[in-house]
Amino acid sequence: MGFRSRSESARQGRARENTARRVGKPEHGGGKRSTQSRNNSTAEGHSPRSKGYQQRRPDKRQAKARQRGSGDRARDVAFAVLREVTLNDAFANLVLPGLLKDSGLAGRDAAFATELAYGCLRATGLLDAIIAKAAGRPVDKIDSVALDALRLGTYQILRTRVDDHAAVNTSVELVKANGAAQASGFVNGVLRTITRSTPEQWLQRVAPSDSIADRALRTAHPAWIAEAFNDSLNQSSGSSNIHPELEACLVADDSRPIVHLAARPGQMSAEELALITGGEQGRLSPYAVYLEEGAPGELEPVKEGMASVQDEGSQLIALATVKAPLQRKDAGRWLDLCSGPGGKTAFIASWAMGDEAQVDAVELAPHRAQLVEKATRNLPVSIYTGDGRDLASIDGLSVPGEGYDRVLVDAPCSGLGALRRRPEARWRKEATDVAPLVALQRELLRSALSATALGGVTIYSTCSPHRAETVDIVRSVAAETGAEVIDLSEVFPTLEGNDAAPFVQLWPHRHGTDAMFIAALRPSH
Repeated sequence: MGFRSRSESARQGRARENTARRVGKPEHGGGKRSTQSRNNSTAEGHSPRSKGYQQRRPDKRQAKARQRGSGDRARDVAFAVLREVTLNDAFANLVLPGLLKDSGLAGRDAAFATELAYGCLRATGLLDAIIAKAAGRPVDKIDSVALDALRLGTYQILRTRVDDHAAVNTSVELVKANGAAQASGFVNGVLRTITRSTPEQWLQRVAPSDSIADRALRTAHPAWIAEAFNDSLNQSSGSSNIHPELEACLVADDSRPIVHLAARPGQMSAEELALITGGEQGRLSPYAVYLEEGAPGELEPVKEGMASVQDEGSQLIALATVKAPLQRKDAGRWLDLCSGPGGKTAFIASWAMGDEAQVDAVELAPHRAQLVEKATRNLPVSIYTGDGRDLASIDGLSVPGEGYDRVLVDAPCSGLGALRRRPEARWRKEATDVAPLVALQRELLRSALSATALGGVTIYSTCSPHRAETVDIVRSVAAETGAEVIDLSEVFPTLEGNDAAPFVQLWPHRHGTDAMFIAALRPSH
């Protein structure tokens, strides 16, 4: 989501944002504090105008304020999510549903809380740059309660149509209700400073140039991720310049994605799923349906196992696995080498029912193997817990003598292609995370090829466009093993906007999907 202009948001705001609400249950983070949070509140004896604030034990008035919350339940829930992420390194998508349920929020109020929480987390780096500029101090010198309240207020002021007065006042009340009343004047002053300039003016102050780093900050990305995107976009031309689509790519990756549903092959068509859910049939996968909003987990087809929540790019990975051409008769033994949490496995297994095939699903983590079992109930799947790099060591798994006809290795990766669906992830990842993953991916791809029958096919996929995890590793392993790279243009002849052939590289700004990578290989043994 881009910064709003003042002309788009009249100062009157919506009535709901201007109306204070009382709540009966506090929604604030707890538990062990992270190192960053401890560092943010180590200064002692500071006045409200000094460089930092000690998070003091609340007095009786503060305890009473906490019981009634900020006066707005939606903001209380959003703030509680921010606190859990800050204090406990929580995953927002796991924390938010429970908080919404406990608060009783539904409909527009739940959607508002979701937008505030996810929006703040996606934009954290950009919000922090603006807060630091307005406060005249680095954000690591600001108490963590005050900082999360400032992030929530700044997001509302600059990226929503919420009235400035409502954004400021409710943020101040959140500080008071969460044990940092001494910081309320500071929060009030910083947010009022931010309201005095337009969103465009703040962008110009913190990111004034056309460099990749400033483009990244304006669209709420770390610079190294924008550089990785630019490198991948340039792979067909070999250029090192800023790609003309980089800005559009970053903007799309900063936008709230719509929900993608997948009809299970052989159980329901996309047309039927669209009619039942009120959604729109997808463009790329014949099983995809788009939903603009709603709670997809509550839909009857999803609850009954006839459909699932699955990005359309993930559906193309599964389709590549079942449709890539073989140079042998399909004996009906297929392998999903990294199957957790089971979405692609279930899609493949639903297809396998029609072909009278059997899927062996391997997953290293026992709790993820349980998710695979849940996702594939009543489907022709055998689940094994073990390391996909060493199939011989997995108890109970019997690799066919000739090998598997079809093998999918949806490898663990940096997840850079799915950042829009994991709001806090972009600010947790580091460029140094990639190298260890590449080593793992290389071993998994070798194992997959060795388990694939002569004339069979191995599909390698990641939810990352980083070249080290995609094109480079596939070409390297193919050269090392003698495997043939299959042109996926034959599998997806109508796919537009793919300039990565023989591979498939999907992009949010081109395809409306996560930035998935798909390659197909045929072993030489």
